[in-house]
Amino acid sequence: MDTIGNQSTQPLLAPEPVTLVQAFVYWLKLGFISFGGPAGQIAIMHHDLVEKKRWISERRFLHALNYCMVLPGPEAQQLATYIGWLMHRTWGGIVAGGLFVLPSFFILLALAWIYMAYGAVPAVAGALYGIKPAVVAIVLSACYRIGSRTLKNGLLWAICTLAFVAIFIFHLPFPAIVLAAGAIGYFGGRIAPQHFRAGGGHGASRKDFGPALIDDDTLTPTHALFSWARLVRILIVGVGIWLAVMALLIAHYGWDSAFTQMGWFFTKAALLTFGGAYAVLPYVYQGAVEHYHWLTATQMIDGLALGETTPGPLIMVITFVGFVGGWSQQVFGADAVFATAFIAATVATFFTFLPSFVFIFMGGPFIETTHGNLKLTAPLTAITAAVVGVIASLALFFAYHVFRAAGFGNAVDWFSIALATAAALAIFRFKVGVIAVILSCGFLGLAWRLVA
Repeated sequence: MDTIGNQSTQPLLAPEPVTLVQAFVYWLKLGFISFGGPAGQIAIMHHDLVEKKRWISERRFLHALNYCMVLPGPEAQQLATYIGWLMHRTWGGIVAGGLFVLPSFFILLALAWIYMAYGAVPAVAGALYGIKPAVVAIVLSACYRIGSRTLKNGLLWAICTLAFVAIFIFHLPFPAIVLAAGAIGYFGGRIAPQHFRAGGGHGASRKDFGPALIDDDTLTPTHALFSWARLVRILIVGVGIWLAVMALLIAHYGWDSAFTQMGWFFTKAALLTFGGAYAVLPYVYQGAVEHYHWLTATQMIDGLALGETTPGPLIMVITFVGFVGGWSQQVFGADAVFATAFIAATVATFFTFLPSFVFIFMGGPFIETTHGNLKLTAPLTAITAAVVGVIASLALFFAYHVFRAAGFGNAVDWFSIALATAAALAIFRFKVGVIAVILSCGFLGLAWRLVA
């Protein structure tokens, strides 16, 4: 008690400088424990980096988060990239952002291989049977969580409803809905700005946790100073890497091959992930299932179920999509389906995350130098409102496929409905974590299949 009392009266000193090796160890650990979606992942980083380690002050942390939230792509992975870059230059950002993804990548590869090779095994099929209703409840909870934070007035509700009708009834492409919502927000923010004020973010409270390595008044490091020459150079390098890899795929496999088309498709998906992974999943479904036929609707739902059980951003489900697509396309022949699937998963993941690194390295210096308020809140608010409608359509789509009894035409699977209802109650009423819900539903599904 005396020690605690004495410590409370003494001013805290700033932490010792952190080496890239020390940072590497932390980012690798984070890659394995980053469960809970973007909110959970950001909460973990806030606890570790702001409160515990004090690598960065809360104000600088939130300032970086605000920028990441207006970018397309997974904001938690981008935030890790941003902090890593701010602390240890470009390589620090690559290490932080890469290790945020790599553990999930290899875990999903293993799960996807088990799914494709042994998915018909009763134990695996039974567990997946129970997990699917949990996914319906999880998507509904995401819809509610984002909607309650965003839909603050009738106009935003109208945008949400129009987006739902546009994608669910008229099957309009997701990019068109995003662009239309952004345009409404841009012009509406000028005409009636009071209707487009963003709701609460990931946490607005600011506390003093003591001096940080990167504190509120810490001078911007040299590598984080803005210059047009540096911005153009990063843009050229980023686009050059994209062109080089795409040219390599075209040269070896042709434009119409599965690898090249995946590179092109997931590049577009990466630039449209406003509002998180749930928002872009309908676009991935439209392309991967309906247009390219890389996988079936059932496999898409199974992939999302597996993605929910792994650390890392939920958009990592694209690794599963790439793997299954490569497995079915058999570019290297029937004797090398795993090799095809592995390369396809790598292509999908690479092209999905490359833009995130480019955005951080390009925009980070501007954000650090200006420390100004971003002027994109109105379009972002409108896009997020539309995203709520899109996610609602995704939940209905999943429910339609999950609640139909397999092999019985249009018969209703009442056990799946009951399991989804129980999962929803656990999440909404009792605040049970996603992983616990998924594991419980997987066990119940397996037990039901064994006794039914």
